[in-house]
Amino acid sequence: MNKNILAIAVFLLGAVGLNAQVDRSTMPEPGPAPKVKVEEPETFELKNGLTVMLVENHKLPRVSMSLRFDNPPHSEGQKAGVSGVMGELLGQGTTTMPKDEFNERVDYLGARLNIYSGGASANTLSKYFPEILHLMADGVINPKFTEEEFDKTIARTKDYLKSNEKDVAYNAARVRSALAYGKDHPYGEFETQESIGNLSLSDVKNYYQTWFSPANAYLVIVGDVDKKEVKSLVKKEFSKWKKTAIPEVNIPKVKNVAQTEINFVDMPNAVQSEIALVNTVNLQKNQKDYFPVMVANKILGGGGEARLFLNLREDKGYTYGAYSRTGNDKYAATFVASASVRNEVTDSSVVAFLDEIYRIRNEKVSETELANAKAKLTGDFVLSLEQPSTIAGFAMEIETEDLDKDFYREYLENIDDVTLEDVQRVAKKYFLADQSRIVIAGKGSEVADKLETMQYKGKSFPVKYYSKYGEEIEKPDYNKALDASVTVETVYSDYIDAIGGAEAAKAINTIAFTATTSIQGQELSLEQRKSNAGKFYQTVAVSGNVMQKQVYNGESGYMEVQGQKMPMNEEQIKAVAVEANTFPELNVSEDAKVTGIENIDGSDAYAVKVSESTTNYYDVESGLKVKTVTTVSQMGQTMSIPTTYSDYQEVEGIKMPFTISQSMGPQSFDLKVQEYKINEGVQDSDNQNTCYHKHRKN
Repeated sequence: MNKNILAIAVFLLGAVGLNAQVDRSTMPEPGPAPKVKVEEPETFELKNGLTVMLVENHKLPRVSMSLRFDNPPHSEGQKAGVSGVMGELLGQGTTTMPKDEFNERVDYLGARLNIYSGGASANTLSKYFPEILHLMADGVINPKFTEEEFDKTIARTKDYLKSNEKDVAYNAARVRSALAYGKDHPYGEFETQESIGNLSLSDVKNYYQTWFSPANAYLVIVGDVDKKEVKSLVKKEFSKWKKTAIPEVNIPKVKNVAQTEINFVDMPNAVQSEIALVNTVNLQKNQKDYFPVMVANKILGGGGEARLFLNLREDKGYTYGAYSRTGNDKYAATFVASASVRNEVTDSSVVAFLDEIYRIRNEKVSETELANAKAKLTGDFVLSLEQPSTIAGFAMEIETEDLDKDFYREYLENIDDVTLEDVQRVAKKYFLADQSRIVIAGKGSEVADKLETMQYKGKSFPVKYYSKYGEEIEKPDYNKALDASVTVETVYSDYIDAIGGAEAAKAINTIAFTATTSIQGQELSLEQRKSNAGKFYQTVAVSGNVMQKQVYNGESGYMEVQGQKMPMNEEQIKAVAVEANTFPELNVSEDAKVTGIENIDGSDAYAVKVSESTTNYYDVESGLKVKTVTTVSQMGQTMSIPTTYSDYQEVEGIKMPFTISQSMGPQSFDLKVQEYKINEGVQDSDNQNTCYHKHRKN
């Protein structure tokens, strides 16, 4: 493989030398795409049905192993999630070796070994290959499924599902698959709290015994190995794996809608809408359309240079990124064009998506776009050849996807052969703008009515409403009547009463607190201090290092991000001034107004717009402040940042929230307050614009 790349490089250098003797004013005609040399594996099969493929590569003293199953997709029904639970339990020790000893041995050898529901993978130095192969075989053949580990996994899975209940992107993707494939299709079903609660340890064991079989398994080994030695080792380690028959599966057929429709999922907490135009496709790698579709998708939405990205982000500024992808699968796949956009441009973004999809269907792309897409795909493919896992994937796909033996050798030629006509032809065939589901998860009170009245070139689309579980429902009531007696004064008064009363609130001059959370294994801490004099100080630190600071002295302020200090602009000063009081609700601003009733996490809340960029939400029943949404502009993009407040507890006669949750784009986290300091921990400083420093008691 690498000798072949070197040969191509030498050929190109030679071509440069020849070019020095010709007319440089004329661009030379491109030569034919080269054939790629891909090592053909040596293949053999064990008596239990395990297919083994070996590729020697002595460039580096490393070995890569991959074990995969070619099982048909199958529904798990009322026990959806059993495969994932089984996958987590695999690798948690074996019947011959405790979990800690197993993991410590892998770490000691400096290797990587993962065993999961779809197989296993490993990477190791060649001198440790025999032992890692033994550990892989032990983990695959002799898993130790214990009640203790099962209970831990079930608890973690339920926590994961609970943490994603409000995640807009997570719910959008789940519903999109359920609607595109159907909830009874293996690709459309999903795990729930109920289905996970239905599981027992015996279900996990039964699933393993049914589907973890060598009958449909492929073991690919690539690297610095001797084929004869490998054959002997594999037979020794894997021949004991017992063969079981794989059940026959009836997979439901998928179909697209007769005409394009909007499928809306109401997520009241959404500050952005998740949009996806989706239709199912029948596309496999062994079909003639595969390479033209790759090129067409690259032009439409395959990266930062593609049409969707340039339109929705660079031209209109609706999103941070818009992309498309076209799947290939021998059972079923989808074409998806998607983006996360601001609520107020949801309908406009749908129009922009349709514009680009119809354009690539109705008009030929340019020669330049075609050439650039081919060049990018060619470069990505050549770079991928450096990874042993790529070669392993090629070897298995040729076996399982019914590919020609020369499929990857002729890969670049097939890309180069795609024409302008091919791109338009497959765009019409696979990018079904007239039969798409436009799946949108967003804040219905802000976007649903606009979607119902939206038209595209004089045509409107039916809007259907779905729950987070993909069940069709009636349109939610987004316009609940607001009683004329409800004013900012009454909402604020109810809030002050709910936290302890006006007398208790007015007695508080300063509030200070520190809250922490963990993000990707690192501790994030928020420290905030404010006074009833309208002064504010806040820092955000990661692993003890202050990454962001905000300081406001009642008149002016500044922000500091990773050491870069900048004064607050007028909009930022207005936003921070609203919150730069112990309890802003003690005074009613002239600009504040009640804008309606909205659903916040399943409960009605009064929305009070306190400035152009900030809206607070107060629970109708409890009176407590449950959410704040602040709109900020950064790098030419506008985004809304929601902060929710919960777990109110009494501190020195006043109720304060001990959980503060915030979302920024796809990231969300729960900050847990460690301690509140009332009327201490904050004091004026004559020497700093911060106005505060931490008060230390004697």
